[in-house]
Amino acid sequence: MKQYLAIDIGGTAVKLGIVDEEGRVLSKTEQSVCFDNYETPILTTVLSAAEQFLKEQAVGPQGLAGIGVSAAGQIDTRKGIVAGTCGSLPNYIGSPIKAELEAKFGLPTTVANDANCMTLGEVWVGGAKGYTDVIGVALLQELSRWYGGGILTGGRLLEGARGLGGELGHFRTHALDGVLCTCGASGCWERYAATTALVRGAQPRNPKWKDGRAIFESAHAGDPTILALLDDWTDEIAQGLAGMVHIFNPQLILIGGGVSAQQELLIDPVAKKVRASVMPAFAEGLEIRAAQLHNDAGMVGAVYYFRQSRGEI
Repeated sequence: MKQYLAIDIGGTAVKLGIVDEEGRVLSKTEQSVCFDNYETPILTTVLSAAEQFLKEQAVGPQGLAGIGVSAAGQIDTRKGIVAGTCGSLPNYIGSPIKAELEAKFGLPTTVANDANCMTLGEVWVGGAKGYTDVIGVALLQELSRWYGGGILTGGRLLEGARGLGGELGHFRTHALDGVLCTCGASGCWERYAATTALVRGAQPRNPKWKDGRAIFESAHAGDPTILALLDDWTDEIAQGLAGMVHIFNPQLILIGGGVSAQQELLIDPVAKKVRASVMPAFAEGLEIRAAQLHNDAGMVGAVYYFRQSRGEI
């Protein structure tokens, strides 16, 4: 059975794993990419971590069919480079991920956006298996941004001309009077629907509400201030999703990331609000639920993207 090196490059850590052709993660590890405030370029850390991981697993390049990479940022999938970010991640824009990995390991390599890969992982072996039209979004539990989304339409990932498609977080829901975004625009959806937006509204009221975990703990305890903030926050998530539903007419919306475990406080109210906000024909048969693969989704989806690109699937 074929095996692949899977690499999931995030803003704070890189995950590495061996994934087989059935989407099973056979082994994995994780390493920080911000240990020296990014003075070491992320790609340099990734190359070193991949070499060390394969050595520890006693797996040589000859035992692998290829490398699938899931990477944060705007990824030009044709060239396998980081085409852009939104003002963060020093020493990262322009990183030639595909070329460097192929040169180092002599294996064919594909690179795709991390949120797109999350969606593909769910389509292959997770909560979206068997579906052809899916919107996947991801929210982090930590104090971090919404890291985008992936759109599957007619069984294919929507990538656009260069592979940059699917930047759902920068769909402008408050364009005329919105909060300034790190991308340089105003009113982007992630400025209202990301976990950072929830924290931004909560912390002035209570300094202990510094991340999603602390906020949801207080919500479960019945704090009325937090419950009201959550109601406003899920409104923002739902209104953005409703717009996407009218554009793409999905069968399924999957919500991933750490906060997706909050069924009662997040998934259920968002699902109810989305269905109430779309035209009736679009609500018919629409499913909205939490993703299943959690931290492995990016790695699994990166291998799926590789296999699909090579005609193996």
